[in-house]
Amino acid sequence: MDSFSCLIRTASHEQHTEAETSTFMSDLLGGRLGVDAYARYTEQLWFVYEALESAAERLAGDPVAGPFIRPELLRLAALEQDLAHLRGPDWRAGLDALPATRAYADRVRECAEEWPGGYVAHHYIRYLGDLSGGQIIRDRAERTWGFARKGAGVRFYVFEEISNPAAFKREYRELLDGIRADDLEKQRVTAECKRAFALNTAVFRALGEEFPLSA
Repeated sequence: MDSFSCLIRTASHEQHTEAETSTFMSDLLGGRLGVDAYARYTEQLWFVYEALESAAERLAGDPVAGPFIRPELLRLAALEQDLAHLRGPDWRAGLDALPATRAYADRVRECAEEWPGGYVAHHYIRYLGDLSGGQIIRDRAERTWGFARKGAGVRFYVFEEISNPAAFKREYRELLDGIRADDLEKQRVTAECKRAFALNTAVFRALGEEFPLSA
């Protein structure tokens, strides 16, 4: 029988591919968009991680979500450093969530408050994605817009306290496999993973409308 982490990955593969291959992300990674589009994307990430991480301390003692709360994953401080670099010291004044981003952050907050299993679904999709595909974004951003390697502008993608990402991801998946949940709850968590990808894709779609490539 497949492990739970494997089931999640298989079940959400289609949504994952759709998110990864969105027009906006393809254009961004292809160097076809300016640094302003990258900064706007970084702003949207702030809202999602603020929702994720503002609940972290409260959920640290939760039997389901608690084991996943790892200080070495936290991204908000790094995001804020990046935004200060990209938008200047008054970056907060211009911070503006797209409706799709607000819907995403609201769902994360709702799960954090009412459903620890759902919170784990969002936690998994975000952080393991950052440790994997996020590294491609960092590399492209450094090359496209000339950020210092692992420096200001791409700190969000630099996990200084995780020396071996492959081992960390393996350990994280083992935590998923041991999650305190029955089969029905696991089905619900898997469905929430799919929803997380869909919410993420909606943000990409909105960003794509804001930064269309002239035909």
